[in-house]
Amino acid sequence: MFRRSRISVRVASAAVGLATALTLAACGGSGDDKSPAAAPAGDAAAAASGYKLTQATTFPASPTLDKIRQRGELVVGTKFDQPLFGLQNPTNSKIEGFDAEIARLVSIRIFGSPDKVKFVESVSKNREPFLQQGRVDIVAATYTINDARKKLVDFAGPYYVAGQDIMVKSDNTAIKGVADLNGKKVCTAEGSTSEKNLRAQAPTADVVLVDTYSACAEQLTDGRVDAVTTDNVVLLGLISQAKDDFKLVGTTFTSEPYGIGLPKGDDGFRAFLNDTLEEIFKNGDWAAAFTSTVGTVATATPATPTIDRYLAG
Repeated sequence: MFRRSRISVRVASAAVGLATALTLAACGGSGDDKSPAAAPAGDAAAAASGYKLTQATTFPASPTLDKIRQRGELVVGTKFDQPLFGLQNPTNSKIEGFDAEIARLVSIRIFGSPDKVKFVESVSKNREPFLQQGRVDIVAATYTINDARKKLVDFAGPYYVAGQDIMVKSDNTAIKGVADLNGKKVCTAEGSTSEKNLRAQAPTADVVLVDTYSACAEQLTDGRVDAVTTDNVVLLGLISQAKDDFKLVGTTFTSEPYGIGLPKGDDGFRAFLNDTLEEIFKNGDWAAAFTSTVGTVATATPATPTIDRYLAG
């Protein structure tokens, strides 16, 4: 049986393995709309991180940016249990993964340093509430951009495009695609787009909802569910912890563009985040962040996505 203590050990060992490839996070900074940025003392920290991005010299009118700069740190909602994207290292409590690196790059653009980030754990179902309540400034948490969510929050990006897939036990040969999930017990995260897609494409599946995908992995190992479904790269992270136990079916059935969530209506901040993403696409920082995190498992670095500078409605 694969109890919680066992999966914790596996996640812990993977976290240590990933730690050497990632940068770290902490606090600092201030400023006003349209004013020149403070002296970029943090640029040395940015350079030490290996990134080419530097601090912005001017900032757009934005209440969110004002608050961030006056506070001196960027508060970011992300996942703490998601290998490759957002995982808390049990040895030093640092948050590691591709989403965390995207947040650190935003910190460099604001403060000149990757070390001005405070991470707040955000599971799938609390991402919109945390933004609406002002508990976080942005969310970078394998957060799919879709029309329903855009009614509640705004998005910059996408900065990555995943696809929903299925994870089963290594010896499972019965499940080959989403249609095979009908009549099966299938685990996914409550409030996720994966849940909605599963219900739409396998309407007779017995859906088991949990807060985190690591909990799904435990249920799959113990035989309480037949499969786990979510984005392929999320499942790859889980498989990296238990390569002999799980496998990907390898048949994606959706397109999942990951974006940075931000408070609705702050167009200046959204433009700033989109500009930052476009800069890291061009200067190689995005590829470096991917290679050091998801790239430790993925076979190739994908092309950068096209930014969607949609008009907020």
